[in-house]
Amino acid sequence: MKRLSQIQNAAEEPRVLCIIQDITSAKTVNERLTLNLPASTTLSKLYEDVAHKAGYVNGTFDLAWGNTPEMAPLDHSSEMSLSDSAFEPGGKRNFLQLTDKDGEQPQIASVTDSSGMDDSSQERFIGPLPRDGTAGCSGDYSSPSYSYSSILNKSETGYVGLVNQAMTCYLNSLLQTLFMTPEFRNALYNWEFEESEEDPVTSIPYQLQRLFVLLQTSKKRAIETTDVTRSFGWDSSEAWQQHDVQELCRVMFDALEQKWKQTEQADLINQLYQGKLKDYVRCLECGYESWRIDTYLDIPLVIRPFGASQAYGSVEEALQAFIQPETLDGPNQYFCERCKKKCDARKGLRFLHFPYLLTLQLKRFDFDYTTMHRIKLNDRMTFPEELDMSPFIDVEDEKSPQTESCTDSGAENEGSCHSDQMSNDFSTDDCVDEGICLDSTGSTERVLKPKVSLLTFELFSVMVHSGSAAGGHYYACIKSFSDGQWCSFNDQHVSKTMVIIKTFFFPPNSSTNAYMLIYRLKDPSRNAKYLAAEDFPEHIKSLVQKEKESEEQEKRQREIERNTCKIKLFCMHPVKMMMESKLEVHKDKTLREATEMAYKLMELEGVVSQDCCRLVKYDEFHEYLERSYEGEEDTPMGLLLGGVKSSYMFDLLLETRRPEQVFQPYKPGEVMVKVHVVDLKSETIASPISVRAYLNQTITEFKQLIAQATGLSAETMRVVLERCYNDLRLLYVPSKTLKAEGFFRSNKVFVESSELTDHQVAFTDSLLWKLLDRHGNTIRLLILLPEQSPGTLANRTLCQKVGGDGDAPFEGSKGNRKSVEAILEESTEKLKNLSLQQQQGSSTSDSQKSSDASDFEHIESPTQEVDSNSSLCVAADNRELENRIRATVGGAGGASSDPENHFACEERSDSEVNNDRSTSSVDSDILSSSHSSDTLCNADSGPIQLANGLDSHSITSSRRSKAHEGKKETWDTAEEDSGTDSEYDDNGKSKAEAQYLYFRTEPCSQDDATWDTQKCLVVHVDKRITLAAFKQNLEPYVGVTSTQFKVFRVYANNQEFESVRLNETLSSFSDDNKITIRLGRALKKGEYRVKVYQLLVNEPEPCKFLVDTVFAKGMTVRQSKEELLPQLKEQCKLDLSIDRVRLRKKTWKNPGTVFLDYHVYEEDISISSNWEVFLEVLNEPEKMKSMSQLAVLTRRWSPATMKLGPFQEVILESSSVEELKEKLCGISDIPLENLEFAKGRGTFPCDISVLEIHQDLDWNPKVSTLNVWPLYICDDGAVVFYRDSTEEPLELSEDERNELMKKESSRLLKTGHRVSYSPRKEKALKIYLDGGPAKDPGQD
Repeated sequence: MKRLSQIQNAAEEPRVLCIIQDITSAKTVNERLTLNLPASTTLSKLYEDVAHKAGYVNGTFDLAWGNTPEMAPLDHSSEMSLSDSAFEPGGKRNFLQLTDKDGEQPQIASVTDSSGMDDSSQERFIGPLPRDGTAGCSGDYSSPSYSYSSILNKSETGYVGLVNQAMTCYLNSLLQTLFMTPEFRNALYNWEFEESEEDPVTSIPYQLQRLFVLLQTSKKRAIETTDVTRSFGWDSSEAWQQHDVQELCRVMFDALEQKWKQTEQADLINQLYQGKLKDYVRCLECGYESWRIDTYLDIPLVIRPFGASQAYGSVEEALQAFIQPETLDGPNQYFCERCKKKCDARKGLRFLHFPYLLTLQLKRFDFDYTTMHRIKLNDRMTFPEELDMSPFIDVEDEKSPQTESCTDSGAENEGSCHSDQMSNDFSTDDCVDEGICLDSTGSTERVLKPKVSLLTFELFSVMVHSGSAAGGHYYACIKSFSDGQWCSFNDQHVSKTMVIIKTFFFPPNSSTNAYMLIYRLKDPSRNAKYLAAEDFPEHIKSLVQKEKESEEQEKRQREIERNTCKIKLFCMHPVKMMMESKLEVHKDKTLREATEMAYKLMELEGVVSQDCCRLVKYDEFHEYLERSYEGEEDTPMGLLLGGVKSSYMFDLLLETRRPEQVFQPYKPGEVMVKVHVVDLKSETIASPISVRAYLNQTITEFKQLIAQATGLSAETMRVVLERCYNDLRLLYVPSKTLKAEGFFRSNKVFVESSELTDHQVAFTDSLLWKLLDRHGNTIRLLILLPEQSPGTLANRTLCQKVGGDGDAPFEGSKGNRKSVEAILEESTEKLKNLSLQQQQGSSTSDSQKSSDASDFEHIESPTQEVDSNSSLCVAADNRELENRIRATVGGAGGASSDPENHFACEERSDSEVNNDRSTSSVDSDILSSSHSSDTLCNADSGPIQLANGLDSHSITSSRRSKAHEGKKETWDTAEEDSGTDSEYDDNGKSKAEAQYLYFRTEPCSQDDATWDTQKCLVVHVDKRITLAAFKQNLEPYVGVTSTQFKVFRVYANNQEFESVRLNETLSSFSDDNKITIRLGRALKKGEYRVKVYQLLVNEPEPCKFLVDTVFAKGMTVRQSKEELLPQLKEQCKLDLSIDRVRLRKKTWKNPGTVFLDYHVYEEDISISSNWEVFLEVLNEPEKMKSMSQLAVLTRRWSPATMKLGPFQEVILESSSVEELKEKLCGISDIPLENLEFAKGRGTFPCDISVLEIHQDLDWNPKVSTLNVWPLYICDDGAVVFYRDSTEEPLELSEDERNELMKKESSRLLKTGHRVSYSPRKEKALKIYLDGGPAKDPGQD
């Protein structure tokens, strides 16, 4: 019972689907394995199962994630479960790669004999071999000691398997069964393909013929079925579709019959598989019988009769039940043509003729009307090896005349199919396949019959299904007619079955059982043998030779692949800069030959001579040159690279030199150091010089080495090591070694050697530290400014006149140079004055209100000449200050590369809406007083050399040497999460005043031409600056205060997201990130940007965007409406009364909770950044006054006219069904007793075809309240359809129905509700005779 409990728990546990690609060098082709494991499976057990399936010795290979192979392999010995190791359960595919371990091929497991069980009291069993020595275990297809060699080696059975494409196990089972049917295989061989008449790619018989030839002659262990499925017209997505094997059999036979028309094989399917039966009704009064003849290709046998709890125990019982007649009596009486009245009658089926190949389908898939789910019947049903069908045939009726008619017998099936057997689903406890029993005696009744029947059939194929109705796996157990040996054909694995002890009842209700049985008539005159190779028709011999040559060519190519080294190759191209490629070179090629190949691969011909190139060992991650290969030009690459491996821990670099230069030897054990020379006087940092050193060198020796390379004095030299990003360490202990100081393969140091007294102060207070700190934290951003007004250029010119000559202050500052701190203080005051004047130039107190609903402040343009000149003079004065700062501080360091980080701080904004409003009429008013880009046109000032070599006229507000350690502001959690930080602290001061970090601008060059250079600004800024300070530094260029514009970050796909967290830094930005500036009021503390959509319930598009607005925390709904209505009047021309509008929750397109006037945002209504809300215009004053009320949208369905009425809102005081019906009666003329209603399905407006609404909806549910199943109407906005139960549907002719169907399809397509409601979509199995499905242009 404990085992049974474990199995039941395993069946209920979530499962993890693992798809493993074998890319080891032991495989000549990439083989794919699929495991479906319980989520509790440990990683060590996963390794065991993979080793078992792949035939490798556990511990000789690695498993790594397929989508991120650079990550470390999974731990072999870990006891962590799959669910705790980032595996995703629930049918999601987890891709893994099976790779070589430490560059060595995995070891192939040895083959041992797993037989040796006592044959006494044993019975024939069809199924896979047991695992872990468990008798009859259906959990896997081999024992742990059993293995499979390379894919090029057949299994010991001599048979070839079929590779599972993904979920094509059902196809593989059927193909192997047809291949093992001599009559079908021989007939297929006798058919000859005419290439002139048909494309071989789309010819189903030809591709089957090729597949059968490969199955019979190939040396591979398994072959692909992709050519066959391609001839079906399937694409790769079909490989992931699960289908029923019986359904496939019928569809494929139909396709073959179509393809074989006008050939000798035209009637092959009918000759082999078709039988006949009589469908009759016999009157019990006069004996008159009405009948018709039907044909069949398979016999569907019921496992358990409808409504019964007991299943049939054997195939014979099910066959007897199949022909057992039923009595038609009572209301089911039959109208007898002879008696001319309704009489009791007997209705049933009689077999008239059995086919040569008898197919029995066990209908294991059923529908449970209690749970309304499909189920699989796992009841035990035995079947004999030899089946006598003579008791079931009606010999007299064989002579009856026949009519043309046909029945269609089939079984329903569903679920997903996995490419390997469900062995891993139930571990070793899921042992015996109780449903697969070869009962040699059959029934007791047949044991007493000594007479040998002429209708004896022998079993030769059992198609097994393992799993449930929701998912499973097929494999086939097939007997060879050559030697009588049973083999298990489980996708690519073919193995002999073994005998087991008869333990059929453990465990009960096993999920592995027989699904289709195929018998062949025992008739020596008809029983054929497999065609031997020497007896093949000539065209088959030609095909065999063709496939053999193709296989040999493929083998040679794979052999070359096995001996080819594939390694990453880099090259610093003199023209194209750093290039990357993959060098594929045979292991026997010499280094000289490999260098020539790399030279051509990197397209260096005509640029650099080949004599000036060499290959060196390279570590791209650390940018480290590990070693060079002097004197090894004739050494094979296989030796240099350490053999042929699937991946290498290093790369190759094709190094180039100028003709006059000499290559420097790189020895193993050396470390590479990039040396940047720092000039404190000009405050510049030079480009790096590469120096190679040893880890055991002392700091003194290292300084002397640098002195030789740079020409600096070693005595006064200061060396600073950057150990990791911006982690600066002064190397001041002369006797310490580089290893002790933390040097690694690749290092970066900064050196300075001057006579200044800067070395006398503490390193963190020195000018060197400040310069390096600024250099490490400065990033380069591209800023797109808003559209400039026509007056900007004139203002810029006027500004230069007012400000005077730009050279004067610059030269004056040279003569009387102030300290950096003094200029910074003066810069602060100027910037504060500038910001104050800009705010005074802006309009009215409305711009200061935190609850202003407008997206833009109403800013008056400074039309007075005095105001304009005053403003421009401030800008000119500020520019004078900037020149002085540049003269003192210098043009400061180049931007360093910062790794791209995920930017999780920002809130998303609707970029399309913002684009629409970026050039509104308000913008030109704002920009007419712009101070934007004033310094960019000040060409009089001399250029300043930057660290990255650029010349620039810059504005610099710089920063203090250390971060300002002011009081950190704290906010409540809701405001932090909303991301709506105020630009002002509790004292009303600007947060930008808290600290001053490096900020410098320059014009956008032509190299950055992705944007219009006239509107683009390049900003070099310390990324530790807050967004608030960053915005205030941008004020002179935008032309308005920081509260009047918004910052949007532009990502690689050109999506824009608004940055709103003003207290956060730019640390997530990196070099050359793009930023768009848009005019409009920025959010203040406690404010949220809200998108308002109009709800139009009776319009084709019920959701219409109106405006962007701002709601504030603590505001009531009525206050927000008061501020919203003027905005709607101005921007949307909607003149609305406050008592005739309501706001309500918006969830995608679904209207939800109605917000009442007294509700308070954040207290009663949860609100977030970029929130969306519906505005609904009412025809009468608001009736919703309490949260206990319920607003329901109702719509009348009129079956007599086949039309739906408009939406009408009903306000309910409670959740009573009776109240809803009364209200519906009140708005219609339907009597209460005749009113029926149903809840709409899907998203608003719950569209449904008028051809489906009458039957598909759950009309008149038997509930008394709305908030219970199946209604679950608990919130406002639910859609309810209602109708008159006495109203009969309109009778439509076929033409009218088709016409209405077209109209409905067109209507629903436009609204996005074309697909009718279905709890699950199933894709029908189709084989396309023209090579592929027809594309529906109207299909989504």
